Amino acid sequence: MNLSNIWLYISPPILGAIIGYFTNDIAINMLFRPYRPIYIGKRRLPFTPGLIPANQERLAKRISDTIMGSLLTPEELQNLARKLLQTERVQAGILWLLKLALDQLQADKEQKTAKVLAGILRDLLGESLPRLLKVLARREDFLEVQINQIFDQVLLEFQLTEQQASQLADWLLQVVLPPDVLRLALIDFLTDRNIQIIDEGFREKTSGTYWVVANLFGLKNTLTRLRTYCLDEKEETNARLRELIQSLAVKERLRVWLQNLSLQNLPVSTVRQLRKTMRESIRSYIQNRGAELLQGLTGSINWEETAFLVLKRLRNSAVVNTSLEVVSNELALVLERYLERDLEKIMEQVIPILNIDRVIIERVKATSPKDLEAAIQGIVRSELQAIVNLGGILGFIVGLLQTAILFLQ
Repeated sequence: MNLSNIWLYISPPILGAIIGYFTNDIAINMLFRPYRPIYIGKRRLPFTPGLIPANQERLAKRISDTIMGSLLTPEELQNLARKLLQTERVQAGILWLLKLALDQLQADKEQKTAKVLAGILRDLLGESLPRLLKVLARREDFLEVQINQIFDQVLLEFQLTEQQASQLADWLLQVVLPPDVLRLALIDFLTDRNIQIIDEGFREKTSGTYWVVANLFGLKNTLTRLRTYCLDEKEETNARLRELIQSLAVKERLRVWLQNLSLQNLPVSTVRQLRKTMRESIRSYIQNRGAELLQGLTGSINWEETAFLVLKRLRNSAVVNTSLEVVSNELALVLERYLERDLEKIMEQVIPILNIDRVIIERVKATSPKDLEAAIQGIVRSELQAIVNLGGILGFIVGLLQTAILFLQ
């Protein structure tokens, strides 16, 4: 057997393997390439661009339909939302937001938060609260429980201590009723008419020895001389009154009286009436002048400074820092109960807003054919190479069959 005959039997398997290998490789490359259409004159060459670039929009629509129809169904999105919004994750997110807000307060150098809080406090206490009080004060039971509680627990049980009673007695004798004030009060009392009334009453209502004294001597001359003495001898009268106060131990008597002064010593009916009167007086005052009082007080307050002090206290408050976790947990539980009830309705509203299918289409269309080829090759590179190799193997097998047929002939 010569060389030409040997080549006749060997060439079919080799040529079949080469043709099968490169044919599949060209076919796979034609799926992606060329990336753009090629024109000769005004005619576009067939199979340009490649199959996938030529049908990229339709491919994007099919991918979107496949994903939204079998993968990202509303039920799957609800399951994903439930997994994402588990209580622990939600609590961690809320806690992070709360800590971030607290850090933002601490880093607020321009005091923007303080200005906002100042405006809120000014509007709340200066405008809203006075109007609200004016409306609430019209109710018959307005502050009834609170005022009764203050009256029963504070005023009813209030009693001066020995030191307080002594200081109040000193103030009354030195400021309110000093000897000079008593002298002037005595002069104002001893008018001619009052002296006449006292003298006539003393004459008519006394008996025995006092009747003899009253009718023989009378009180008119004595009281008139006393008034004249108070007018003419001011310093001596004040001195006599001072001595009289000391000799009668007025200070000590006044101290004892003040120390024993208590609403509990009054009759029950009087105490109840006093409590009712006090409540009605407070309600009437708030209804008529409470708004003006609050507006006047709030107008004199530096709200920005007050808000800054409040925020400073919040920043340094250990209670706030330790309660963030509790607050976040409560908010997470509230959100969980809300989601359990309305998650389906929420997802029905969220899916059209997210417009996931349109996003998929746009992303696929916006991907260049080169990047799309790289992405697909990266996923199924080994499978595509196996197809190329299989083409070579099949071509080799077909060549062997052809060689066998030649050999049998």
